[in-house]
Amino acid sequence: MKTLFIGGIKSGKSLLAERHLLLNLPRYAEKPYYLATTEFLDEEMQQRIKVHQQRRQERFITIEEPVKLYAAIKKCEGTVLVECVSMWLNNMLHHKVPEANILRELEAVLSLPRDLVLVHNEVGFGVIPDNALARQFVDLSGKAAQLMGQQCDKVFFCSAGLTLAMK
Repeated sequence: MKTLFIGGIKSGKSLLAERHLLLNLPRYAEKPYYLATTEFLDEEMQQRIKVHQQRRQERFITIEEPVKLYAAIKKCEGTVLVECVSMWLNNMLHHKVPEANILRELEAVLSLPRDLVLVHNEVGFGVIPDNALARQFVDLSGKAAQLMGQQCDKVFFCSAGLTLAMK
């Protein structure tokens, strides 16, 4: 089963995704994997990461991989929570990976025969950004969201710490 949690920043999507995964994990299953993709670490981002780390404690096997999403997930033998696809897209653009390659890798991830819970920021509700890189990110993010929305079995929109089932 592949599940997408999509919403704005601070909408509660990460916590909701974690809870969903833990509540729906078979009792006999090993600990799920938590694939953390954040690469850019200023002081404020380090605080955000610390909150996530404290919240998940020992309930997950944490893997930190900012770029090689497919390779990291392929090595996992159980359910994987990807936190978050948006940061992975950001990293890929930073490393100047062509958009077609990024989307191909995401398609490959979605084709893996494993349960996935994906977290993604909805960034398309605002105004068109005033610079080319930001516009490229918003466009790529929208394309990635559409791909995940089509390929995932369940899609939840998150806002105010609540979910709305879209699929």
